[in-house]
Amino acid sequence: MSASRPAAAVRVPIELGERSYEILIGERVLDDPASYDGLPRAASAMVVSNPTVSALYGARLHAMLEGRFARVLHVDMPDGEAHKDWASLDRIFDALLAQACDRKSVLFALGGGVVGDVAGFAAACYMRGVPFVQVPTTLLAQVDSSVGGKTAINHPRGKNMIGAFHQPLRVIADLGVLDTLPERELGAGLAEVIKYGPIADAAFLDWVESHLDALLARDKAALAHAVRRSCELKAAVVGADERESGLRAILNYGHTFGHAIEAALGYGEWLHGEAVGCGMVMAADLSARLGLVPQAFVERMRRLVARARLPVAAPASIGAGRFVELMRVDKKAEGGEIRFVLIEAPGRAVQRAAPDALVRQTIAACSA
Repeated sequence: MSASRPAAAVRVPIELGERSYEILIGERVLDDPASYDGLPRAASAMVVSNPTVSALYGARLHAMLEGRFARVLHVDMPDGEAHKDWASLDRIFDALLAQACDRKSVLFALGGGVVGDVAGFAAACYMRGVPFVQVPTTLLAQVDSSVGGKTAINHPRGKNMIGAFHQPLRVIADLGVLDTLPERELGAGLAEVIKYGPIADAAFLDWVESHLDALLARDKAALAHAVRRSCELKAAVVGADERESGLRAILNYGHTFGHAIEAALGYGEWLHGEAVGCGMVMAADLSARLGLVPQAFVERMRRLVARARLPVAAPASIGAGRFVELMRVDKKAEGGEIRFVLIEAPGRAVQRAAPDALVRQTIAACSA
């Protein structure tokens, strides 16, 4: 294959009727004109990014959009989870309004999960909804946050509590951009890869265990399989339950504990994937205390998360009382009752409540 011609993308469909779209996965799909075929030829495109990602990939995306749009505009929001807030959302609205963007303008979210969530929420709100495209540049965004249409900002009292469902027109997941991903961000993304095995595919859990060293070494074949399989599993769940009325909740394995850690420490102290990694160990521990899985499964999860260079114990400074308080405002809570995603067996998850006493035992056992 010529260096000037990207290889054909792997296409993973998200089947949602008139809102259906594709995830394009491959090296240099960012630079492939075919990745942009069929998108609206609107007057304006607005690229939303952050300074770090803009410096690396902004020019490449702009080059693909110029000629397809009369104007290619750009706005950067500050980098980091701490800026997944109203101020960043207003920055995007200010740019759209200042440039008189209309309801056919297309937003392109170039960045990780924070950029994708905020830009997607802006697209959902601006003029009551404009189209947008996800161009994820982190492993976590490629396997999870860019797919499925969940958009949001954080609130000091809870993560992702203010948002909307707004599906993208397309997801363009270029594996080549992972070469510039910091080691810590790579590990955070692996947490979301690991998640899919316990909840939906026992064989994939086995595969991740046996290929984790290759993934940490950024082996392209291993990353390609991990991203594709993760997207296939998420596509199946989202296609069956777009708005999280039932099945889709299993995608939040580890997130109830993890979100509480993020909120307690202050957004950005731990990366989202680090909190989810620890949260998966805690959810496995709670599953064992409820008699759903043997203790050996808890140890299996703890070893795998630790091998991915992720924390396996929550800070003891949070305390059980604060943990429980924060989890009661989780989106899955019902009538003040915390609903956990737990594991019945490798590859099979269930959502249910748990006695407060057992939850507190898990917090004590999994804090350091």
